This record gives sequence, C-alpha cells and structure tokens, in this order.
Amino acid sequence: MPGNSFGELFSITTFGESHGAAIGVIIDGCPPGLALSEKDIQPDLDRRKPGQSKITTQRKEEDAIHILSGVFNGKTTGTPIMLMAYNKDANPKDYEKLKDLYRPSHADYTYDLKYGIRDWRGSGRASARETLARVAAGAIAKKYLKEKCGVEFLSHVVQIGTIRADIDMQKVTSKAIDASLVRCPDKSASDKMLKLIEEVRKEGDSVGGIIRGLVRNVPPGLGEPVFDKLPADLGKAMLSINAVKGFDFGSGFGGSIMRGSDHNDEFILSSLRGSAKQSYPKGSKNITTKTNNSGGTLGGISTGEDIYFRVAFKPVASIALQQNTVTRSGKATKISVEGRHDPCVLPRAVPIVDAMAALVLMDHYLRNKAQNG
Repeated sequence: MPGNSFGELFSITTFGESHGAAIGVIIDGCPPGLALSEKDIQPDLDRRKPGQSKITTQRKEEDAIHILSGVFNGKTTGTPIMLMAYNKDANPKDYEKLKDLYRPSHADYTYDLKYGIRDWRGSGRASARETLARVAAGAIAKKYLKEKCGVEFLSHVVQIGTIRADIDMQKVTSKAIDASLVRCPDKSASDKMLKLIEEVRKEGDSVGGIIRGLVRNVPPGLGEPVFDKLPADLGKAMLSINAVKGFDFGSGFGGSIMRGSDHNDEFILSSLRGSAKQSYPKGSKNITTKTNNSGGTLGGISTGEDIYFRVAFKPVASIALQQNTVTRSGKATKISVEGRHDPCVLPRAVPIVDAMAALVLMDHYLRNKAQNG
C-alpha cells in the first residue's frame, strides 16, 4: 500500500496538499447511528488551525470542514464518510525560490529521491497541513469513544526547548490545557515557554519540545498480544506525525534504570476503579494497581488504567536564518526560507496527538468488539 491509509476496522485515507485545492479524509468503518455534524468536528480543527495566536504561522485558514458523505439525517450510516476543508489562503509564490533547492532536514530531498518529482508549494503532502485530515477523523473517533466509554483525551505540552513543566497528571483538565497559548497546564512553565518561542521567532529560528499524551477511562482489553500491541500501534501513529523524532510509553526510558521491585505495578483492590460505562471481566472491576509505570497496558493490552506516553518533536526545518544547502542539480548554495512558518509546532500538535491516539483506540475498540462481542 502507498502509505496514505491508517487503521484496520476504523480506517482513514487522507488526501490533498498544503497549497492545493483542499485537504480531506475518507473514513471507513465508522459504526452507524452516531449523531454527527460539522459542529462536532470543527472545535478540534480550530485547535489545530494556523493563525490562531501570535506564536503560530500567520497563514489564515478557517479550516471549515464539510461532510460530503456517510451521514444522513444527522447520523452516520455505516458507509464511508468523506470530510474536506478547502484551502483559502494558499500562497505558492512564497516557495518559488525553493523549487530547485533542498531545505536542510526537510523532506524535499527524500521526496525527490523517491518519486523524481515533488510539490514544492509548501512541500505538498509532506506539509503538516495534511494533519488537518487526521484531526477531523480523530474528532469522530473521540466522539464515539466518549459516548460509548467515557474516554477522555488530554494531551498537553510538558517541555519546550530546555523548559520543563511540573504537571500532576491526575489534575490535568482540558480547561487548564487550553487556557495556555502553548497548551501547557503549568502556568509558570507556560509563561516561560511562550517567552522562549517569541524570542526564537524574532531570531528567525525554531525550537522543539515534548508533548505528553494522556488518555483516561480507557476500556480494558484493547490491543492485540503480539505485533499489534496497543503501545506499538500508538508508537506508529505518533511517529507518523510530521517532525516527531521520539516516542516513549509509560515509564519509557526512565524505567530502564529502575529495579523491578520499584517499577512493578502492584495489584490492589479499590472501590473507586473504573467508569460505569466500562466493561470488566467478572470479579476484576475492583482490581487496580498501586502505581502505573506500565502506562495503562500489560502485554500490549489495556488494563483500564490511564494511558500515558511522550512524543518528542524536532524544531521546524523551515527557518529564516541562512544555511548551506545544494540545488537539485548538485550546486552548493545558501538558503534562507521565507514565508509563513511556525517557530514551534507543539501548541498546534497537541490536537494531532489526541487525534492519532483516538484513531488507534477506536480501531482497537472495534477489533475487540468484533472478537468478544
């Protein structure tokens, strides 16, 4: 397969380019009967869209989503759903100087190697604008899982550059996340991160950081025991996002320096365990763990505890500072990228991380239902 599709029972295929006519997605496998309208999808796109604050690209796109199929009388029909948003503020002229150059650390070079041709208008499919389609599809998965199981997605920024936040995962709320321009619920750290991003932008540079994915009220039993472990599919999903360079799950690399006696999550009984909407094996509803170093899975299968992971994003490759590069014909030259670019992708990447997590969990939820009823 060409790699434009993701998922098995709940699958998506995205299409469109950064400066083409539109960006869209076809979703197959959405169960029938889900109440759905554009109003259910648009809020997630508004969190991702460009031009939303002074620290994001100033490209002005409303990213208004249109449902073109798969919904009748306000409910999903079980047939493929097509979603599309038209590009309104495309400006290919910003990129004409780059059509014969390779941006350092950018997909320009590898697209040429693979296809012998590339869309140099904002890098075409290699642009993070493609993630609009993922967020639109993820909004449907989030709505379904929320209504069926009470699942909640609360990804948030925990680090930008060397500035780290101190965040208690048990106290994270969506309100606190969105109260911050950088989507970091630690106000003190958020203020410092904002200042750093502004400084970097003025210098014509960029900066990376880390987003922590957090999912609450996850049904137990999701994930397959060997190759399609839940953390494995989450890892693939996150590493498919533009600019992602790292992923760790639960205790992650930190767990590698712990002893088993410290890392093991001891089982305990608790009357507070779980959501009323969740389904547990007989006699297991009151079983929980004292800690959660495993990140909500054991053997690749969800336990019902919170799932958490971290996603590392590199600095944006397109920067205004002058750098060395080569032309397509092999001539050494200099490059300074003009146009509208994010100095830091993390604030807009938070809803993308949420969306990809939702797509994975939705797919595994349906796979689990198909197997166990």
